[in-house]
Amino acid sequence: MPALTLGLMSGTSCDGISAAIAQFHRRRVRVIAERTIAYPERFARVLRRASTLSVAELSSLNMALGEQFARAALAILNTSDVPTRRIEVIGSHGHTVYHGPHDRVPSTLQLGEPSIIAERTGLPVVANFRPRDLAAGGEGAPLVPYFDEMFFGGGQIRALQNLGGIANVSVVGRGLSTIAFDTGPGNSLIDLVTQQITHNRQRFDAHGHLALRGRIDHRAVDRLWRHPYFRLPPPKSTGRELFNETLLQHVFGSSIKRAPCDVLATVTYFTAYSIVESYRRFIRHRLREILVSGGGVRNRTLMHHLTKLLAPVPVRSIEHYGIPPQAKEPVAFGFLALQTIRGRVNHLPQTTGARAARILGTITPGGRSLRSR
Repeated sequence: MPALTLGLMSGTSCDGISAAIAQFHRRRVRVIAERTIAYPERFARVLRRASTLSVAELSSLNMALGEQFARAALAILNTSDVPTRRIEVIGSHGHTVYHGPHDRVPSTLQLGEPSIIAERTGLPVVANFRPRDLAAGGEGAPLVPYFDEMFFGGGQIRALQNLGGIANVSVVGRGLSTIAFDTGPGNSLIDLVTQQITHNRQRFDAHGHLALRGRIDHRAVDRLWRHPYFRLPPPKSTGRELFNETLLQHVFGSSIKRAPCDVLATVTYFTAYSIVESYRRFIRHRLREILVSGGGVRNRTLMHHLTKLLAPVPVRSIEHYGIPPQAKEPVAFGFLALQTIRGRVNHLPQTTGARAARILGTITPGGRSLRSR
């Protein structure tokens, strides 16, 4: 029987929550509804400095994020034609405020209290997907490759490239053992520079227009590419712990203030460059196409660089296959949640480094009585 899920995702860009309702039947997925709800600017600023907050402030943020996720879930339910009672489960990735798989004590922290989501919606919620993979010796990420293999793994060899705050890729295809890893920065460095240029009036470089005003500094590109993360072999994952303001200051120094559009042009190009060079370094298979998802799809300058650097392999938005770019990750976590409540494995240990396959996620029951619409 077909199953309906509601997925929620907040990426490292800290711009908002992507929500999607999807129907799954065997190995087919259909997106019923999707929308992205922007965070209030004051809330987004707090989220961007989460690593500097006290324990009490983080505890409060966890609950506040839970309310934000619940509002996003209710918003998409209220604007879709799907009765709440038909949703089998909500899958919430939460918002990653720290990811340290290589720390002395490996850890990862996603906020967005699932109990609040369950209480406000009356639906069961699966959240905290990463810690079980970490406990099994894995990186805790990337987790979406399980979805990629399930729904795109039966055809030609292709890369599914996500351009969120952090960029990650899955390489799937018939007869291939799926390869996946975080390639490095996605929108994270671009967004940081954009916010500096516009004094926080813009959270991101809409369509990549600001980057077109600057000139690419290829020597800075070389310095960025020397970052040790890019030499690590998969499985590997990363976050804002590495690709942040400190790195920008180290590489560009005063240029950030003197020639900000040049810095933006450079980090936009570097984002594409690091993806393509990571393919060359770690992917030995001939790719037939690259499907791109995430907010970075809207950055035409970034997509132009990717398309040019990857030619002649075609680069397409995942919308080509009926999945809106912003919906892909929430759809995936809705599916992972569905597997959790059905007691089925929902990750690929070869892509995270886990010792063996596990069932990821903790379940918060729903049950509050809601009137159906």
